[in-house]
Amino acid sequence: MASVTRLLELLFFLYFFSHIPITLLVDLQPVLPAGWYPQQLLDVMKWYAVTFKDHLMMNPPPWFKSFVYCEAILQLPFFFVAAYAFLKGGCRWIRIPAIVYSSHVATTVFPILAQLLYGDFPKTSQVDSPSQQERLTLVSIYSPYLVIPLLILLTMLFSPRYSKEEKRKRK
Repeated sequence: MASVTRLLELLFFLYFFSHIPITLLVDLQPVLPAGWYPQQLLDVMKWYAVTFKDHLMMNPPPWFKSFVYCEAILQLPFFFVAAYAFLKGGCRWIRIPAIVYSSHVATTVFPILAQLLYGDFPKTSQVDSPSQQERLTLVSIYSPYLVIPLLILLTMLFSPRYSKEEKRKRK
């Protein structure tokens, strides 16, 4: 069981460590001034949004922008802390912050997935409305950001490494 928990910790480390540049270079583009990014990154974002018909990134509604601001202000600083804790492994102090993080992320990604599956996306001059197949492709792009936080939550709640206090030996 300890080796499974260690593998999960390494997965969580990779998730948080890789999420730092993803957040800075991609996720924050809808809310930060375009002048802060090199043209190549803006072009990649435009290519992605048009190719995958991701209206949320191309024309983000206010509710989506609020989630992106939460990512910038609350989550991004936590990514550094969590990456350290999960790389080191067995850091019990990460349990409560990881529960808060994973609960927060799950409750923000779930409505995003619902919007991608069932929401209206009007055709614009830049991007068409996505077909059902394209919606499912978008869900597959966003869903790891629900699945991995749920794995984090389950690990923090049920892994003996995090959920039980060790008995301290009396001297």
